[in-house]
Amino acid sequence: MLCSSYSPMPIRNFSIIAHIDHGKSTLADRLLQATNAVSSRQARDQILDSMDLERERGITIKASAVTVQHVFKGETYQLNFIDTPGHVDFAYEVSRALTACEGAVLVVDSTQGVQAQTVANAYLATANNLELIPVINKIDLPAADPDGVAMEMEQVLGIRAETCILVSAKTGQGIQELLDAICEKLPPPPPPKSNKLRALIFDSIYDDYKGVVVYFRVFDGCIKFGDKIRMMSTGRTFAVSELGRNTPFPQKMQRFEHSEVGYLAASIKTLADVRVGDTITLDLDPADEPLPGYQEPKQMVFCDFYPSSSNEDGSSGKKGEFEALREAIEKLHLNDASFTFEVQHSEALGFGFRCGFLGLLHMDIVQERLEREGGVEVVQTAPTVTYMIVGHDGSKVEIHNPADLPDMSQVLAIEEPIVKIEIICPNENIGDLMKLSDSRRGVFKTQRYLSDTRQILDYELPLAEIIYDFYDKLKSITRGYGTMDYEVICFRANDLVKVNVLVNGEVVEALSLITHKSTAEYRSRIILEKLKKQIDRHQFEIPLQAAIGGRIIARESIKALRKNVLAKCYGGDISRKRKLLEKQKRGKKRMKTIGMVSIPQEAFMAILDQGD
Repeated sequence: MLCSSYSPMPIRNFSIIAHIDHGKSTLADRLLQATNAVSSRQARDQILDSMDLERERGITIKASAVTVQHVFKGETYQLNFIDTPGHVDFAYEVSRALTACEGAVLVVDSTQGVQAQTVANAYLATANNLELIPVINKIDLPAADPDGVAMEMEQVLGIRAETCILVSAKTGQGIQELLDAICEKLPPPPPPKSNKLRALIFDSIYDDYKGVVVYFRVFDGCIKFGDKIRMMSTGRTFAVSELGRNTPFPQKMQRFEHSEVGYLAASIKTLADVRVGDTITLDLDPADEPLPGYQEPKQMVFCDFYPSSSNEDGSSGKKGEFEALREAIEKLHLNDASFTFEVQHSEALGFGFRCGFLGLLHMDIVQERLEREGGVEVVQTAPTVTYMIVGHDGSKVEIHNPADLPDMSQVLAIEEPIVKIEIICPNENIGDLMKLSDSRRGVFKTQRYLSDTRQILDYELPLAEIIYDFYDKLKSITRGYGTMDYEVICFRANDLVKVNVLVNGEVVEALSLITHKSTAEYRSRIILEKLKKQIDRHQFEIPLQAAIGGRIIARESIKALRKNVLAKCYGGDISRKRKLLEKQKRGKKRMKTIGMVSIPQEAFMAILDQGD
């Protein structure tokens, strides 16, 4: 039976986008209360941030889709909105959310004005041909300057100042005007192209009881409880066992029509059967071609995860520990498709996974979610970026790990990723930020006027120079008022070298790094000094060395624990004492040749902190 091609209730699909801490989640709370989706008894702060990690850190990590209803001019509208993250590392979550919408609410803090992610998210929404509703939030604060911020939005984003809606997500002021504007100004969903079901998967989670739960938006046709569906990329078929929507509490449904948003469970046991961006269609009456889906995110930061429990000789973790880590990573990958993983083996740490991330915060969040949600403890190596290796024959190979670098005699050049970085900062901090950028091999591009008190700096920097502590130093220099946004623009050849770290004469690949030749010795000395503090003293002296090829460029020594073997040797001939000391010396020499040096996780993380 063909579905009706329209829903009796007009629909508006939109996302809430903004810079970090500009009030997206609080605004979502007020929208839920204003539309009576939650009662005053059920209401709590950041109700859509369901993860403990989100509530602890005060940031949104996962986009949340909710359906509410609002009456405008006597007609009831169905509003499907998505609360998105604000941090640059989760821009992929934002792009996925925008694909399922026709409009976006762009929120700006009236005390901070236009920030780096405000600009980035506005451009992202415009690129998706979405209608923007500008909202100036926090107008109840004493430091609020809504008029100045509206002029900033007009100057930077080309949004007319008089179209901005003034709200206070904290007090609820202006929320009704915003809801009316959403119904009036945002376009309705485009008409369906056919009666055959096509639904886009924009998110998925794993439930221990239901299996894989899929979040979707219907673009064509309709889907009903009990339908036999097919995933168009994998060809796998399933019977729908549950249909529902979040209001924001799960509400079971019998069917979803054109342009509606919901979730389904279909006893999907295998994680590989579902891919975010895939198209759902009916098995008996399939669509001719899938929806465009999503562009795969480009991972830029890589590190290794190993099970923390290892055998006493340090060679390898238990098989059960490795399998538990694999299961935890696979479940998390279903919920967060923007990181990659592949099996890796290390002499020091055994079997683990080489994982790729969008940024350093993304890496930190994934590790913490693995430990909390997966119940595993992981050892994490220091992060690296992607490098392009150019051979003498012109061939190019991408490597994610310094250990994979081939012999330098076969390498013509090493290309590193270059990012275009946009820094918004107060006027008085421009000099210090230029000095910081220049010290990180930055190339100045342009300087743009934003307002009387702030400017925009455009630089090109190697990604390897900003993934460690650049953002922290930027915040420190600007006393928290500076923000940045970056995107990778190209790979560029530079004078890069691989530094091997040797512990007791053995190369520890997990500590190897690729760095610029001019800073190799300086960075090596800092790393060895930190390793010296982290590695415990043994019964024998441990040399720590850094080498480029066969040339040692830095060295530190961890002194041996000394035992006074002459303590019980009272008086007598000196030869007796010499004999005991020679025996101890031979024992230490033998111990050094066969002894194992255990390296704690703190040593691997020592590379992270580059000092000042």
